[in-house]
Amino acid sequence: MKNQEVAKIFNDIADILEIEGDNPFRIRAYRRAAQNIDSLATDVTEITDEELRKIPGIGGDLAGKVREYVNTGHLQFYDELKKDVPAGLVNILSVPGLGPKTARLLFDKLHVKDVDDLEKYAKEGKLKGLPGIQAKTEENILKGIAMIKRHTGRFPLGHALPLAEGIIKNLKEKAPVNKLSIAGSLRRWKDTVKDIDILATSKDPHKVMDVFVHLPQIKETLMKGPTKSSVITREGIQVDLRVVEEESFGAALAYFTGSKEHNIRLREMAVKKGLKINEYGIFDVKTDRKVGGAHESDVYKILEMPYIEPEMREDTGEIEAAVKGSLPRLIEIGDIKGDLHAHTKDSDGSHDIEELVDAAKAKGHEYLAITDHSKGLGVARGLSIEQMLDHDRKVRALNKKLKGFRLLSGTEMDIRSDGTLDYPDEILKNLDIVVASIHSGFRQSKEQITKRLVSAMKNPYVSIIAHPTGRLIGERDAYEVELEEVLKTARETGAAIEINAYPLRLDLSDIYVRRAKELGVALTINTDTHVMFQFDFLPYGIGTARRGWAEKKDVLNTLPYEALMKRLRRKGK
Repeated sequence: MKNQEVAKIFNDIADILEIEGDNPFRIRAYRRAAQNIDSLATDVTEITDEELRKIPGIGGDLAGKVREYVNTGHLQFYDELKKDVPAGLVNILSVPGLGPKTARLLFDKLHVKDVDDLEKYAKEGKLKGLPGIQAKTEENILKGIAMIKRHTGRFPLGHALPLAEGIIKNLKEKAPVNKLSIAGSLRRWKDTVKDIDILATSKDPHKVMDVFVHLPQIKETLMKGPTKSSVITREGIQVDLRVVEEESFGAALAYFTGSKEHNIRLREMAVKKGLKINEYGIFDVKTDRKVGGAHESDVYKILEMPYIEPEMREDTGEIEAAVKGSLPRLIEIGDIKGDLHAHTKDSDGSHDIEELVDAAKAKGHEYLAITDHSKGLGVARGLSIEQMLDHDRKVRALNKKLKGFRLLSGTEMDIRSDGTLDYPDEILKNLDIVVASIHSGFRQSKEQITKRLVSAMKNPYVSIIAHPTGRLIGERDAYEVELEEVLKTARETGAAIEINAYPLRLDLSDIYVRRAKELGVALTINTDTHVMFQFDFLPYGIGTARRGWAEKKDVLNTLPYEALMKRLRRKGK
């Protein structure tokens, strides 16, 4: 999809404008446009100019720039802007916590031109002493560089999956394929992936390969063969396509979905039964006769196990559970009745309440919580107490007019650095739902961060803790927090913990989703929608929940409205 390319260019433009000290509103406009384009479910090449201008933050000028890049592969304004700033200086801004003024200072004073230079000077202690840079700043810079290196060569699920889906769509339209599926860690919904695996069947593999290596997403062909080809996309992700025989498709799909550890366990079980399982099928070792493999379920059936969903295949107890007949019935997207975390333009969202209601209805939801930011989050235009009271009245007035759909009046309330809450209890007690979250003080000690979350949950009116570790995949590490204590406090107080479905958050992570389930902690799966097409992010939250073995019964917003409200009111008593 071109969306990611356009989003990157707009973010680069914003970075360069920041370095040059340009108008903050102009910079913010490019960042907002980048975020909204990156979030689109539809490729920008497939939407009209009129539809493009309807995207929040995309006026006539930016729509023209999008169209210029889509049509020509270049953006003249961007090309000219890059001449004014060394490329490495923009790359330095990828280091968390390093702002444009500091980047320019480092370039002017020390000629730091890339991340390697920055790391070298920080390790040598040559940064401290410059205006605004202390020893702690150097330490944080080195931590940020270490995070970047950990993620080098890995791509967020939210970037890889739309790309893979675009390739799948093009292959279906242009190539003579029969069966076609994503495989690998992407099919298991891991939060980051190294590459993309795709499997297909076809009567004309050569034609499939010809189409594949010439798709518009492809930048470079690494290898082209009669049944397997490997390419590099414009985003730098390697994609491997294999065409297999129809009678082997199921076995190949299981094999290439993995995980490696899961597959090893399956093969060990097969050996004990005198069988051999590989990417070509299931075979009797003595006779070498093929006994299955056309369907993925064959692999599990022949081992006398129920089918194990791809998200669970990590060798973390799923095989033992299958043997015992105790596999969970994983939550499905159709189980979700509503979204409990969404923002309107009264704070930092892009739409009025009515527009969000229409979008939620279109997704089949039965209810929606309006949770605009509280006053402490100034950058998100958080609501003062007076504004919150007006907002609450507006939500409730509209709710009376709705038929077959219900609104919950709420807030996303900031948990302050000292652990106190942004609104007093006399405001909170009158709301239907209170989502509490941390938006600042990420570098506080583990003890203080944990104390803040625990304190919030002990408030009788706090319903949910949102994005509980604050991570942004590939951009910002989770803050240090004792999640075991947080989860146990959630169990004790009845507070729910959110799985934030925004693709760069996926927070709570799958590991702690499973721990929450073990402890009996209630979960919610929310999109944190700021733009109405972000309701499309729900599958990412579902995928994360399924990786954590979550079932329908574990998630609050699978409840019908009346049952949900009864559960929320119980927390306040």
